[in-house]
Amino acid sequence: MSDIFVIVEHRLGEIRDITFEMLWKAGELAENLSHSVTPVLLGHEVSSIAEDLSDRADQLIIYDDERLKNFDADLYKEIIAGLIEETKPPLILIGSTSWGMELAPCLSIKTGLPLATDCIDIMSENGRFMAQRQMYNGKIFANVSFAETPGCLITIRSGVFPKDKIGDRQAQKVQKDFPLADIKPGKAFVEFVETAAGDVDITQADLLVSVGRGIGEEENIALIKELAEALDGVVSCSRPIVDKNWLPKYLQVGTSGKSVSPKVYIAIGISGAFQHLAGTSGAGTIIAVNKDPKAPIFRTAHYGIVDDLFKIVPVLKDKILEAKKG
Repeated sequence: MSDIFVIVEHRLGEIRDITFEMLWKAGELAENLSHSVTPVLLGHEVSSIAEDLSDRADQLIIYDDERLKNFDADLYKEIIAGLIEETKPPLILIGSTSWGMELAPCLSIKTGLPLATDCIDIMSENGRFMAQRQMYNGKIFANVSFAETPGCLITIRSGVFPKDKIGDRQAQKVQKDFPLADIKPGKAFVEFVETAAGDVDITQADLLVSVGRGIGEEENIALIKELAEALDGVVSCSRPIVDKNWLPKYLQVGTSGKSVSPKVYIAIGISGAFQHLAGTSGAGTIIAVNKDPKAPIFRTAHYGIVDDLFKIVPVLKDKILEAKKG
């Protein structure tokens, strides 16, 4: 049985959502191909993190050493490359994050394995893996096949897969010794600083209320903010709203913004261009409000309301507040 490796991304003692998303896809592929799901965890004092992974994997490989307390692409590259040489996994998944964008290219060079970056899906055809990625600002979907090699590296865009578990697994934990006793790191970790991207991260939100061109005027966005507040949710938007400078770029959903995976995504006044919908593929339930019954958003939405948003949104807000009062 071959292993599908998932390189675990964690920060400040918590597993990043991208790891669970990759494990979901690895689980789907593993069930279809009779492969095993094997996360690879590097860090220091990571026993609690390991427990959070154990029911999503068949085997969990752990490198626990003080020298791995903070992410260092040079150390990770050397350790993971050695593991790949030893085990020959056919597929290695890494998050398309700042962390993964540093690690994946140097790991590809070190191992000689082909790399496809920022992918939104993975397929298997005749025993070979194929990755799907977007090009030209989301206008083209390209399927990338790999040459005949022992394995391949694929980085996965955040938010394109669910975070749910697949199957009933209980990982066998394999503790590995730190294999680089003589290595001298060329850099030292100083501190971790969160980006100044506002008060919210839409990729971490469970409920998003997203506004589009149909809102008409900037002052009308207050309606959307009030609805989001009533729902204890977060406001996001489509590209036209950012282009008009009505909301900041970090709230934009879509191929030129962020991919999101909330439990509930409410799209208000959004027609549903494919560039926007590509950023919502990981959403659990999509609810759309649009006065145009032929709007593309309704082909994706689980629930839809065909009506004027200026009639619907105030009623929704009032009903929600009324229900919360009991």
